[in-house]
Amino acid sequence: MEPGEPREPREPGPGAQTAAAPRWEEAKTFYDNLAPKKKPKSPKPQNAVTIAVSSRALFRMDEEQRIYTEQGVEEYVRYQLEHENEPFSPGPAFPFVKALEAVNRQLRELYPDSDDVFDIVLVTNNHAQVGVRLINSINHYDLFVERFCMTGGNSPICYLKAYHTNLYLSADAEKVREAIDEGIAAATVFSPSRDVAVSQSQLRVAFDGDAVLFSDESERIVKAHGLDRFFEHEKAHENKPLAQGPLKGFLEALGRLQKKFYSKGLRLECPIRTYLVTARSAASSGARALKTLRSWGLETDEALFLAGAPKGPLLEKIRPHIFFDDQMFHVAGAQEMGTVAAHVPYGVAQAPRQTAPTKQAPSTQ
Repeated sequence: MEPGEPREPREPGPGAQTAAAPRWEEAKTFYDNLAPKKKPKSPKPQNAVTIAVSSRALFRMDEEQRIYTEQGVEEYVRYQLEHENEPFSPGPAFPFVKALEAVNRQLRELYPDSDDVFDIVLVTNNHAQVGVRLINSINHYDLFVERFCMTGGNSPICYLKAYHTNLYLSADAEKVREAIDEGIAAATVFSPSRDVAVSQSQLRVAFDGDAVLFSDESERIVKAHGLDRFFEHEKAHENKPLAQGPLKGFLEALGRLQKKFYSKGLRLECPIRTYLVTARSAASSGARALKTLRSWGLETDEALFLAGAPKGPLLEKIRPHIFFDDQMFHVAGAQEMGTVAAHVPYGVAQAPRQTAPTKQAPSTQ
């Protein structure tokens, strides 16, 4: 062969092919791992179970709230901009949202093309400039929250129905009352007094009965006439369903998602578990509560009738991601035992509403 003459290509031997294949597979795996993970598509709101969560329910914003109160809105916004690359710490609703996403992952494995999943919306009256820090925090914790509502100081309640909201959680009690008045399931969420580990794979939701799942009809009788008259009334009306309470629709939505697992033969492995935790007595007033749920075509996985005993110790055993009650006495007892408790401001048990205007901070949402 003369110098400069091109060489004829050689056929690679069997050994060369064998050696090249593993190197190619290793390289492909390496670059696949470098590529950003594909997130699931956002569901159609009208098909999903939409959970609207305020920024201060999802994240801890105590220092930001202090700055707003002591130094005003301009300093507050400046502080947020200067710290926008620092993620917020998780707030009381954070474990609940993580549990919703764990359920979504299992639903998408079973029903890849279904929109019947939880859809989380971040709702805040913060200025849009603060949104960058919120987005950075969402991404830091790898949360799938694509829908935001930032209203720049105005109340976000008027937008909740447009988002097809099934449940609204906030740290602002007044906003929650506004939502309840609009017929939207809502609760004020409180941080527990101590941290308690909760399930990473199963969503657990606990409900009080009267003035939460049911109307406050029976509580009105207790307030007006005492327990003896209440027991007589419940026995006489055992087969008459109670009217629905503010969170009946949310239990219904949870039940709809549970049935998607049941239809796949996964009742015992269902990643959603619901609890009725009520001060009612089983023998004297429990039947009406259970028959009411049955008349609605609903059920809870467990029903705990405490006959007036404290709820906190039972909740400590259940370890729900959230517990809903209409009485602050029970909310406080749950908090003491490490439960994330949410107050539902509905019914005769509520204290008279404050009528004097109060200063609203951007971070209260």
